[in-house]
Amino acid sequence: MAVFRLDEKLWFPDPHLGNPDGLVAVGGDLSAERLKLAYSNGFFPWFSYRICPGPHWYCPLERFVIFPDKIHVSHSMKQLIRQQKYVVTFNEDFEGVIENCSKVDDRNKEEAAWLSPDIISAYTRLHHMGYAASVEVWECYNQIDRQLVGGLYGVTLRNAFFGESMFSFVPSASKLALITLAQRLNEHGWHFIDCQFETPHLRSMGGEFISYEKYMEILEGKG
Repeated sequence: MAVFRLDEKLWFPDPHLGNPDGLVAVGGDLSAERLKLAYSNGFFPWFSYRICPGPHWYCPLERFVIFPDKIHVSHSMKQLIRQQKYVVTFNEDFEGVIENCSKVDDRNKEEAAWLSPDIISAYTRLHHMGYAASVEVWECYNQIDRQLVGGLYGVTLRNAFFGESMFSFVPSASKLALITLAQRLNEHGWHFIDCQFETPHLRSMGGEFISYEKYMEILEGKG
């Protein structure tokens, strides 16, 4: 097992050589080209920016994903959707979504928070280039006034959505965002939502493990 140190050269090591927790490399930068290369090979940056001096790159060999056609919609969520209490949009306020995700991350984790100003800038840059997207959940008070109450964002490459973070200011807003995203991806024939790590919340919504080999086969259009 080893952790590799990256420099300015754009490359990533074989993830099978990394640590059992999925950590494979440290260092490098958050340039758009490096991020695109990372996600194309199953890597993503995740690190406590107040503690770690630079990016830590993870590539777990067991991948937790949601296939869009297998999204689980609970009875309570079906009721919420029928009520049409909230309006869901795509890419209308990427900056607002990532900023709110960072506030929740910072409040909940303090020193372990990972959504740094550099991360926000890097993913906003990807969004402007067409490689990152957001889902917004709005509470509408009238035809003009509305408030952002939930959402999520992630990277979009090779017909896959790589989820990064989500937030909810009202119950079930992030679930609504994820369900709506999965339905949209399914309509357009996208492969999967990469959840990065398993949580009970994502497991209950249809998340499942696949091997890294299967993950890459699908990502490369061979699966």
